[in-house]
Amino acid sequence: MNTKVIVKSNELVSILSHKTGWNLARVRFLAAFICSLCKLQSVCYVKLAQDLSSSAKFESNLRRIQRFFAEFIVDSDLIAKIIFSMLPSEPPYRLSFDRTNWKFGATNINILMISICHQGVGIPIIWSMLHKRGNSNERERKELLDRYLHLFGYSSIESIGADREFIGDGWIGNLIEKGVRFFIRIKENMWVNVLGKGNKKAFWLFNSLQRNKAMNYRKIVKIGNNYVYLSGMKTLGKNKQIEFVIIATYQFSPDSLLIYKDRWQIETMFRALKASGFNFEVTHLADTERISKLLSLMCIAFIWAYRVGIYKDQNIAPIKIKKHGRRAYSYFKYGLIFIAHALLCNVKPNIQLITKILSCT
Repeated sequence: MNTKVIVKSNELVSILSHKTGWNLARVRFLAAFICSLCKLQSVCYVKLAQDLSSSAKFESNLRRIQRFFAEFIVDSDLIAKIIFSMLPSEPPYRLSFDRTNWKFGATNINILMISICHQGVGIPIIWSMLHKRGNSNERERKELLDRYLHLFGYSSIESIGADREFIGDGWIGNLIEKGVRFFIRIKENMWVNVLGKGNKKAFWLFNSLQRNKAMNYRKIVKIGNNYVYLSGMKTLGKNKQIEFVIIATYQFSPDSLLIYKDRWQIETMFRALKASGFNFEVTHLADTERISKLLSLMCIAFIWAYRVGIYKDQNIAPIKIKKHGRRAYSYFKYGLIFIAHALLCNVKPNIQLITKILSCT
């Protein structure tokens, strides 16, 4: 495959130049890197350097990649705006807060992220690198949310979903103060002040439920300094132990548990960035700034593949449905396969199509 056919496409470079505002050399690198990333589905520099440009030696390609991540400043807010402009639906959106982490050698790679939930997957929009191991704290969450609000405003948010890590008196109070609707799972043993009944552990409100039955507690309760409504379900956990899924929100909603389920879409996205997509975890980068740059480029490739997958499903060949009723591929994987085949086999009509989809026209 002659990579120059893709990289030197005036249309592709023009699209990315318009979206980023970078100089021509950087845009050409971006085009080549994203195409190679989609073809090889790996973030390994050595593999990418073998494909980046057929007109240059492997060593030159490798140095070019290394220089970009070592020297060039990538504005993650700009990347967020690009991804936001490519979203396949209009706001307001359901957002999901989550964190992914792994260890490379002695380095803890820990990423706090906000994604936008859409048809089964979270679309990565904005993140911060945590220079530590373990959970995020309230300040880190507030700062990330404030960045999102600065870029896209309150009107872009329908609600926020988050797991048990994302609790805390100050954090929940901050969301209430901002008027941001939330659906956050709390720990079942948290103390809750129930009107007329005193302090009870949260699961006490739902202990009489039959397994897999849900209930919305219609009276407001107090957790710490905040007044919230709770919805809960009794379930059987992984170890066949009874556990409770309890969701807190400051505006009563009969659909709290259903809305909270959308939070899991960010887990699908993390899998796509890792084992089922770009193999993010194989990176040997240890510098958090370089990892964030790499994630920026991956996120552009992610939204591109996602949109291509939707287009192919709706206009070319619907995704097959398996016997259990699930799709054979996610939109992301379906699109990634289509892009990779078009680039690897130099299928010019399909290359023109995927380029047009990247431009969102």
